[in-house]
Amino acid sequence: KGNGMIGNIYSMGLALQALEATRKFYAPRKWDCAQAFSVVSAHDHQQPMAIAQMLPALVGRSYLDVAGLDCAATKDMSPHQQLPLSPMLGTHGVPRAPIQVHYSITNTLQGKHFHYSTSVTVPSGSTLLQVLEVAQEENPQTFSFQTEQTSWGTYVTSIHGLAASTEDRTYWQFLSAGDALDEGVGTYKPHAGEHIQAVFSTY
Repeated sequence: KGNGMIGNIYSMGLALQALEATRKFYAPRKWDCAQAFSVVSAHDHQQPMAIAQMLPALVGRSYLDVAGLDCAATKDMSPHQQLPLSPMLGTHGVPRAPIQVHYSITNTLQGKHFHYSTSVTVPSGSTLLQVLEVAQEENPQTFSFQTEQTSWGTYVTSIHGLAASTEDRTYWQFLSAGDALDEGVGTYKPHAGEHIQAVFSTY
């Protein structure tokens, strides 16, 4: 993509590792690694799997380098010196201004087609998963949904009783302004007035 993204934020880690490891085979065409790394550095990675795949590219080492690490050099460091503090720490208990998020679900792929929309109010900084939960609480008959936990976080498996299927190659795709979200429902934080669409799709 023109902004430096390779695929999405979840595939970036493996893509960067592959490109760095094989850069000498990509002559004469060059890829803008600085732009790609700036995208990675600016993103607030929260999923352990995404972080694990991103770190080798960011620090210039593969997992094979672990065998040669000098643990004695870091044993005297306190925990707060080793890792940056999360920007979310210290905000607990502080009231957050409410925002309104528009949410719609659409199926024109299987069975009886449907399209429903609603607007929900959540505290600013809420995740998309919290938006879905509020919509379900306010109208469970229409906006009910089911999830499962994966190594990449929460995955929405069913909305309005319509379940995704690997056999049918279907899934619930989440979009904003027509573009697919580059984060999962458990980490993506909608902004005020944003319209989130859940569209039953095929791959």
